[in-house]
Amino acid sequence: MTDPAAPTRGDLPTERVNPASVHIDEMSSREIVALINAEDATVAPAVQTQLDEVARVIDLAVERFRRGGRLFYVGCGTSGRLGVLDAAECPPTFGTDPELVQGIIAGGRAALVRSSEAKEDATEDGAAAVDEQGVCADDMAVGIAACGLTPYVHGALVRAHELGAATALITCNDAVRSAVQADVVVAPMVGPEVLAGSTRMKAGTATKMVLNMITTGSMIRLGKAYGNLMVDLRARSDKLRRRAVRIFKAVTGTTDDAEAWRWIQSADGRVKTAVVMHQLGLDRDAAETRLEECDGFLRRALEAAG
Repeated sequence: MTDPAAPTRGDLPTERVNPASVHIDEMSSREIVALINAEDATVAPAVQTQLDEVARVIDLAVERFRRGGRLFYVGCGTSGRLGVLDAAECPPTFGTDPELVQGIIAGGRAALVRSSEAKEDATEDGAAAVDEQGVCADDMAVGIAACGLTPYVHGALVRAHELGAATALITCNDAVRSAVQADVVVAPMVGPEVLAGSTRMKAGTATKMVLNMITTGSMIRLGKAYGNLMVDLRARSDKLRRRAVRIFKAVTGTTDDAEAWRWIQSADGRVKTAVVMHQLGLDRDAAETRLEECDGFLRRALEAAG
């Protein structure tokens, strides 16, 4: 990926001085939080301008998942941590294999808890990280870089593209759009931060919103929701067991917690399977077969039985 016209860092939207906060060092605590809150209120409208692009990323991810591929987030610093966080939330929320959505951060696991910003300057390290994960043409790589210029992320996207993977970039610098070698660029323009250059703030918030949309939208498209219920969760903690019982009761009309839990246990903790067993009078194997025939969509499985 070529450097997008090599703009100086000071000219980037995320690095400029915010005129609203030039006197923030003279403000009271109440005034500071009011200012930050006012700036944060501009994030959702900025993300809203990118809904078409986010939808395209979801479509690409779903297409890759249906081919047996995976989704990789690649980033450095705050961007990398947000990618790892979103990936880590998929197994408990949607019952996915941990390999399905993965986060790659410059500096590895240590960078999750200790800053290693120097790692972001090595283009070749980004490419190497893609190779180490065995990225292939069935996969998708989503780079995350608030400024849009991070060499590590560029290197990863270029290599993923060479391997035939689908690619996307999430950035808060729209100026890089035409120069980025990616299938989709998502660029919510949140403007300068309250503290100039502190992209863990508005840029980080916008990134988190976009990542939430990508994985949530993709998993819904894959049949991991019934209405707005997370029917593919695995009941592996007390919190999730209670949530699983509530979901089972909501779908089936069962009113007794103990009965609901017995059905879920008989389905090896799989709420969706338990619902099909209960509603259609099937054993676990038959219920899982019915779901497979309906591509994992609970609604289709129930409606197919009339």
